[in-house]
Amino acid sequence: MTTSEPSPLSPSSAPGRSADSADSAASVQPVEALDSLVLHATDNGVSWITLNRPDALNAVTWDQRERLIGLLADASADPDVRAVVITATGKGFCAGADLRGGTGSGDRAGAERAGAERAGAERAGAERAGAERTSGDVARMIRRGAQRFIAAVLDCEKPVIAAVNGTAAGLGAHLAFACDLVLAAESARFIEVFTRRGLVPDGGGAYLLPRLIGPQRAKELMFFGDAVPATEAERLGLVNRVVPDGELAKTAREWAERLAAGPTRALALTKQLVNASFETDRAAAFAAEATAQEITMSTADAQEGVAAFVERRSPTYRGR
Repeated sequence: MTTSEPSPLSPSSAPGRSADSADSAASVQPVEALDSLVLHATDNGVSWITLNRPDALNAVTWDQRERLIGLLADASADPDVRAVVITATGKGFCAGADLRGGTGSGDRAGAERAGAERAGAERAGAERAGAERTSGDVARMIRRGAQRFIAAVLDCEKPVIAAVNGTAAGLGAHLAFACDLVLAAESARFIEVFTRRGLVPDGGGAYLLPRLIGPQRAKELMFFGDAVPATEAERLGLVNRVVPDGELAKTAREWAERLAAGPTRALALTKQLVNASFETDRAAAFAAEATAQEITMSTADAQEGVAAFVERRSPTYRGR
C-alpha cells in the first residue's frame, strides 16, 4: 500500500440519524487539519477517499469539497490509479454541504491552494449575502460549488464507487448518485432534504434522479423529502447493491479491485458514452460510440484482450 493518510476505516453499523439531526450536526466546526478530514490512500490501484467528520455526519465544508475535487482530478491523471472509492466514517455518509464549517486548509500547497482561493472567494460571497446579496450571487455560488463538485465525480476518468455507510442527505445523496456504482450498507438512508427547507434541489439532483429512476419517482422523493432506506433505494434503482454494514468495506474493496484489474481506458470511454447518452440523439450517440471504439482498439489492453481470447487464457490488463 502507498498512502499519505491512514487506511479507510470500516463503516459503523449504527443506524443513521434523522434529517433534522443531520442539519444540526452540519454546524459542527472542524478543528483538525484538512488532510485528516478527508483521508486519502492508494492501494492496489484503488484511490480511497474517506470523509472523516463523523461528528458532523460528514457534512462537507468548502475546503473539504476542494480537496475532493482535487483528489478526483489526480485520480484521472494518475495512470497507476484505476478505480476510486468514496466512503466515510461514522454513522453518516454525507449530510450535505456545511456552509458554516471552518477551513482547516492553511497547510495545503501547490495546485490545491488555487482551489482554496476559489473557495475563499465563494465563502466571502456567502458571508456578504446576508447583508447585501445581489442578483446572481447564489447562482454563482451553486455553479462554483455544488455543481462543480458533482461534475468532478461525473467527469472522473476512472470508475467511481460510492460505499454509502450511513445517511446521505441533500448534496450528500447527490454525491452518491453521481458515482458510477453505489454500494449501500443496510443502515444507509437517502434523503432529498431541499423542499423541507423551502429550496429546490441543487448539486445536480434534478438532473441525476430522473435519469436513475424516472421523473415521477424523482418528483416523489423531491416533493416529500422522505427518508429512503437502503433496501428501498435498491428497489428503485438508486443503489446497485445493499450489504450488511460489516461487509460494506470488504465488498467495496472487491468491486474496486476488480475494476482496477480491468481495461482502464475502455472503462473510461464506456462511462463517457453512458453519461452522454441522455443528452444526444441516436446519430450522435452512434458516432461517439464508433470514435470511442477506434480509440480503444489502439490501446495495449485491447490488444491483450484479443490475444488472450485467441490463446484461451485470462487477460492481464495494465490500464494502458
